[in-house]
Amino acid sequence: MTTRAGDEPRNEEFRERRRAREAALQMLYQCEVGRVAPEDAIAAYGEIEQGSHLGSAEAEALASRLVIGTVERTPELDPLIAASSDHWRPERLAIVDRLILRMAVYQFVHVSDVPPNVVINEAVELARRFSGDESGRFVNGVLDAIKRKLKAAERPK
Repeated sequence: MTTRAGDEPRNEEFRERRRAREAALQMLYQCEVGRVAPEDAIAAYGEIEQGSHLGSAEAEALASRLVIGTVERTPELDPLIAASSDHWRPERLAIVDRLILRMAVYQFVHVSDVPPNVVINEAVELARRFSGDESGRFVNGVLDAIKRKLKAAERPK
């Protein structure tokens, strides 16, 4: 198999962004379960991992942005999730699934440099890794429905 020039840095960037999302999920879990402020969860994660886990300042910044943005925008995100999760209110969902959905919807609405399909794929991988295969399917279905609703809302009337 041959690789094109520039593939390796892009692959490393992809891995760092994936690690950033995984770290953000762990920090969000600490915020949700431990009732810790986002800034404190970020600081605690940095102390535990000593900054080396994420690989770069850009990955650390992405993780922080995802945590802070997701927590700050939860009142805006939860109704979007509830409207697309077949009568499941976000507070009744498994904690990890709820956090993955919130973080993904935050990215749909507020992070324009990541295509929605990439957001969905990454969220499904997080669900499979941290929750289970059934969660992966559930997360995929909810996010696909939200993506379609957001796209429909963008269209001129």
